[in-house]
Amino acid sequence: MGASLFTDRALQPRPDYPYEEFSELAGPMQAPPSDSRVRFQLVTRGAARVRAWLLVAAALVFELLFLVWLLKPSHYPEFAGDWRSWLAVGLIASVGIIEALRLLNVFTLATATLNARDPIPMTPVTGQRIAFLTTIVPGKEPLEMVRRTMEAALQVRYEGTLDVWLLDEGDDPDVRAMCTELGVRHFTRRGIEQWNQSTGRNKAKTKHGNYNAWLDAHGDGYDFWVSVDCDHVPLPNFAERLMGYFHDPDVAFVVGPQVYGNSEEFITRAAESQQYLFHSVLQRAGNRSTSAMFVGTNNAVRISALQAIGGLQDSITEDAATSIVWHSSRNPETGAIWKSVYTPDVLAVGEGPSTWRDFLVQQGRWARGTDEVVLRVFWKVAGKLSFRRRLHYGLLMSYYPSAAISWVLGVTNLAAYLLTGVAGVLVAAQLWLMLYVNAAVMQVGIYIWNRRHNVSPHEEEGSSGVSGMFLSVMSTPMYVSALWAAVRNRDITFAVTPKGAASPDRLSTFAKHLRWAAVLLVALALSVPLQNSHVAIRSWALASAAVCLIPPVMWAVGLLLDRLRRRPEVHEPNVVAVLPPDVGSSELVSTGTVSREDPR
Repeated sequence: MGASLFTDRALQPRPDYPYEEFSELAGPMQAPPSDSRVRFQLVTRGAARVRAWLLVAAALVFELLFLVWLLKPSHYPEFAGDWRSWLAVGLIASVGIIEALRLLNVFTLATATLNARDPIPMTPVTGQRIAFLTTIVPGKEPLEMVRRTMEAALQVRYEGTLDVWLLDEGDDPDVRAMCTELGVRHFTRRGIEQWNQSTGRNKAKTKHGNYNAWLDAHGDGYDFWVSVDCDHVPLPNFAERLMGYFHDPDVAFVVGPQVYGNSEEFITRAAESQQYLFHSVLQRAGNRSTSAMFVGTNNAVRISALQAIGGLQDSITEDAATSIVWHSSRNPETGAIWKSVYTPDVLAVGEGPSTWRDFLVQQGRWARGTDEVVLRVFWKVAGKLSFRRRLHYGLLMSYYPSAAISWVLGVTNLAAYLLTGVAGVLVAAQLWLMLYVNAAVMQVGIYIWNRRHNVSPHEEEGSSGVSGMFLSVMSTPMYVSALWAAVRNRDITFAVTPKGAASPDRLSTFAKHLRWAAVLLVALALSVPLQNSHVAIRSWALASAAVCLIPPVMWAVGLLLDRLRRRPEVHEPNVVAVLPPDVGSSELVSTGTVSREDPR
């Protein structure tokens, strides 16, 4: 975790962050209702809800009108049936796809804003057998970091049995010794063939394989597990705030938000800000259909529910795949579809990426896993989901592939005009700019409106979230590579997100960004002799190239400044100057549109 998050005297969160206050964002715990069912309340209520309705309606109307206007037949270029006409048709279609995907993003944000709900906390189910679980990959995850998590786990309060387990991928003697010292139970699957398969639920060198092995070996001895990643330190009320929702017999799991305690670095702060929309809005919207996304960083699980679906699913992002399978399955005891609950309570504080490499690897992995679930899991079980759950998951998982597709089509439109002079649509520049800006402002307005519901204790109240939006845009080349790998079904090695120490950045960290920048800059250079030099298009191309170049430039500038700070001081010899008596001492992606005045 980084020593910056905890004091040396005791394993407690830093006093300058009100973690305890944020651990009760859902409100005070209440006695369960007579039917034991989980109940929810709207996040936005009263007059604020009326304003929210007006805002989302305006955003959707603006975006829809912009799309319809942009694709009017009168805006299509005219060519005499040669190859340029076919290229123009393809570019027109790509413009329509880009704007349709933008409308989809606005619709996702709008529906989430209106659907967001918080659960009403209930007093915890008591007298149950609970296993507190976390994992370690020796050599990749520092022992001292895991020790802090284990020591905090031993302080978690619960009225019943709570055993702390460490799932050790390497059967490391130092890990065993630490477990013995702390009184923590140790489990390893190392050397057991049935728990180390090349694929499936017991896949070797995967998080889900490690958990499923423990489930096979010890799951029958417990009623629930509560779990965190090994870099996440739980608060003492971790179990108490999660276990109340299990009064409802159809609740399969409960999850909370992910926050980063090592917030000294810009990348870490911006990475947490980037996740605000997911943890503060989209997950809360999942409560509308009791179908929150399972998140591995901190959760509570009904073990019988997990056993009923065969354990965690085999996927790079096992949480997303497991969520969909769970919500398409029924509780064998009640016959009802399994439910899930998202609580905004911050109950564990973790470690976030602090370098560009760690952040981009994380983004690529999340995007690759989501794309894989969309292509190979979602469509298989979508028919078993209710309409509301199908819509929620479809919108939730659309972000990564839609961002990738929009980027590729946008660059294609830019390069096509710069190299051939052929454009998709021909519109008046001033009118296009006015409508585009209006639609974009309304979309950003919804984003900023929802910032009042931010669950992070690390971001200042009233902050705009610009740094998070900035990182999202800068991550687009990673999303493109992830989608391409998923489409090709290319096998990749499971990458353990580095914890406890940052991975150093190098120029190769930005290889994908630099390749896209090269495409755009070469097209710009060639457009000059080809005389395809529309000012607006060249500006969009430069802006897109800047999206790719800003991260490596920021890294290079930071590296230079760091070297200057570390440069040893040169001490000059003391020189006494004798003066005469009379001398004193004293952060857009193109949509492929152009103007009539100067068509592409």
